Amino acid sequence: MRKASFRMATWTLWIAGAWFVGAGQANAQTAHAAYPAMAPLDQYLMADQSAEIALARSGAPPTVAGGAEVMVLGRDGYTTAVKGTNGFLCIVERGWAVETTNPQFWNPNIRSPLCFNQAAAKTFAPIYLMKTRLVLEGKTREEVLAAMNAAFASGELPALAPGTECYMLSKQQYINDAVKNWYPHVMFYVAGDTTAKSWGANMDGSPMIAGSDPQERVTVMMVRVTQWSDGTPGPSIKY
Repeated sequence: MRKASFRMATWTLWIAGAWFVGAGQANAQTAHAAYPAMAPLDQYLMADQSAEIALARSGAPPTVAGGAEVMVLGRDGYTTAVKGTNGFLCIVERGWAVETTNPQFWNPNIRSPLCFNQAAAKTFAPIYLMKTRLVLEGKTREEVLAAMNAAFASGELPALAPGTECYMLSKQQYINDAVKNWYPHVMFYVAGDTTAKSWGANMDGSPMIAGSDPQERVTVMMVRVTQWSDGTPGPSIKY
């Protein structure tokens, strides 16, 4: 387990697309200094809606993304640009998808294309969409977290449905300044602080990586895969 423990200690968990990136304390401090507050809104928007649609769809294989609903970010939040037929939802997340304490929260460079299955679109995506609304209303990180906690307590944010899953296979993903695009991977969301051991995650030789996000009340199980959504090979994987 020593190798697995080292791996988890040197990867920083980013959940809500939920990904692990190698960023040390010094990098985190630098990033925190670089993004102390929200940048002008235009820096988070994409001027070309068709480009954002294409980027969102790159999160999943064409056989999945081709029938998915696609939402794009505007000045008043996300709106549906393409109606779906298969229950999936493709979207490009921005920096505030991460925990409010994450130094990349206000990073305007982040573009994370992903595609939720129907269960995740209905019960997990609302967390990010709510955070987006709060951010665009000018709320601070602390106010965002307080509003989320209240929404969970009141039931405004729904309970996580069984079988929630998400593709994150875009070669164009920009996860953060440290790694930009990482590995193509698939994520599964489990309600609460589920132990990694029960899934065989974070163990030497296991393809499963797990991490808990208490702010979003989930544990994310992630499996790296071998190719990007365009069919080209991804980075070599070593477990």
